[in-house]
Amino acid sequence: MMKPYEITAAAALAAISAALQIVHAGWISPWGMWIDIVAVSWIVAYFLYGSRTAFAVSLVSALIITFVAPSTWLGAMTKWTATVPLLFVMLGMEKAMKLKINDFRRLKYLAIAVFLAAIIRAAVLIPLDYYFAIPIWTGWSVSEAMAFVPWWAIAGINGAQTIVEAALAWLLVFRFKLDRFSVWK
Repeated sequence: MMKPYEITAAAALAAISAALQIVHAGWISPWGMWIDIVAVSWIVAYFLYGSRTAFAVSLVSALIITFVAPSTWLGAMTKWTATVPLLFVMLGMEKAMKLKINDFRRLKYLAIAVFLAAIIRAAVLIPLDYYFAIPIWTGWSVSEAMAFVPWWAIAGINGAQTIVEAALAWLLVFRFKLDRFSVWK
């Protein structure tokens, strides 16, 4: 059960994510993939309150994105599917390596998490984009999607997105001292 302050923080972070989706600053590829900062608050939630709150923020944000984004449910589903590998990797590292959330302050742990998450993200998103998202978004067939969008472009954009999300969340929490609001402090 989430504590009241976690629910409040989750609501605020989901609202920030939704606002960033509405403003949607970032870079868009020719086939509609974004490098943006919409999911940064999801990772901030992880760094401050742990996996339960981060997953709550990600699910609420994805639901809101469904209603406010031009990409509707497709954008929300791909954003969620693309970002949760980092949350799962950090949780897995906590369990397997007996880390605490505060250990991600050390860049070596964050770099390992980002590297592993980027590989998982690419492995999941390449087939998801080719067989599902790109055909729905553009109307292309799978073969047209594969012809126009090289696999390495999907992997590269998703890798860059993983780095952007993790780096900004890390800076906000550990360098700009949002960690003073964390449950582990």
